[in-house]
Amino acid sequence: GSSPEQVLKEGLIAGMDVVGEEFESGDLFLPEMLASALTMKTGVGILKPLMQDSPADSEGKVVIGTVEGDIHDIGKNLVVMMLEGAGFEVLDLGVDVAPETFVKSVRETGCHILGLSALLNSTMPVIKTVIDALAEAGLRDSVKVLIGGAPITQAYSDEVGSDGYAADAAGAVARARNFVAAK
Repeated sequence: GSSPEQVLKEGLIAGMDVVGEEFESGDLFLPEMLASALTMKTGVGILKPLMQDSPADSEGKVVIGTVEGDIHDIGKNLVVMMLEGAGFEVLDLGVDVAPETFVKSVRETGCHILGLSALLNSTMPVIKTVIDALAEAGLRDSVKVLIGGAPITQAYSDEVGSDGYAADAAGAVARARNFVAAK
């Protein structure tokens, strides 16, 4: 007898919040978090058709992708699932995404957050290229840029001028929520 929105918010999203907290504290490990995220995705898939007439409020819009020259996406895909599980509307651009594509997507979607992933040291400079392209297009002040990937650090985030860095999927959700709350 519960509404799909109630099941989503009080069941699935609340459950994923616990998963994120337990992962950050070290009580849950990556395979368990991945299994939880996949379960969440399945649950959302069941609820989506039931919610089309009365969409739930979104936490915010996120555009995300792996930067040009990099085809790694396991971490990005986990971040996408966790963000969706937390109630964000996510547009996943995939891998090997050109800076111009990120700029076009920010312009067209009016997203609140842009997520950039890089796993290779050689593709890290593309993050700065995307940030510069956003500035050149007059969009930099309209979107928060969140970066991540194995070689990324807080120091690198500061160096390239992103708004934040997350070391893992749970951290990305926490940063995204902070960005939206501060808005």
